[in-house]
Amino acid sequence: MIILKSPEEIEKLTKSCQIVAETLEYLRSKIKPGITTREIELLAETFIKERDAVPAFKGYRGFPGSICASVNEEVIHGIPSDRMLLKGDVIGIDLGVYKDGFYGDAAYTFPVGQITSDRAKLLRISEEALYKGIEHAREGNRISDISHAIQRHVEANGYSVVKAFVGHGIGQDLHEDPQVPNFGKPGHGPRLRSGMTLAIEPMVNEKGYEVVVLNDGWTAVTMDGGLSAHFEHTILITEGAPRILTKLS
Repeated sequence: MIILKSPEEIEKLTKSCQIVAETLEYLRSKIKPGITTREIELLAETFIKERDAVPAFKGYRGFPGSICASVNEEVIHGIPSDRMLLKGDVIGIDLGVYKDGFYGDAAYTFPVGQITSDRAKLLRISEEALYKGIEHAREGNRISDISHAIQRHVEANGYSVVKAFVGHGIGQDLHEDPQVPNFGKPGHGPRLRSGMTLAIEPMVNEKGYEVVVLNDGWTAVTMDGGLSAHFEHTILITEGAPRILTKLS
């Protein structure tokens, strides 16, 4: 069931989303060669708790971390560890916040120091794909209009979209209906209505789209060892242009 949010609920959800945006911006200056993914997790968890909020991922369906920290060929759900970041790596940070009964969720893939032009292009195209999808998140369109816009931009640039994982609705639950795939033909799925809140999150691989989950039961990696990037925003469908709730106000 798709839940439309009231103005009061949107206000609460927006507060959670703004903490997500502030946390990712805070981490931007901390992600450098030599830091471990566990140290990044601790920084994020402290930052979130100082704002009287809760890291949404910790313990969610048994996930052990406060954030997902996915490095290089890791697509999503990387568990923070003592892994040290090296110059030239890329790291996808996916994090959620829970406050006053509502969730916020976003992800950003950061370069670690100076990265190659090929890696920089993958990140750029992946982030562009997110915004291409958001452009189609308008009242009256359908879910797959978002999906198709993402896939078209990704594949036109020679990359592939991950099909095993999708975006989702969000609100009082971290994952609500509807699912938001990053691929598909336009004109299908539920019609978008004002008051819907969606987490749109393309995961883009430099080679094939196939992924495999490691023995830890969480970390998804590219099957061919190619690089991957992940970008996500929580948005609100309005009567006009979509509102990005996880963008710094």
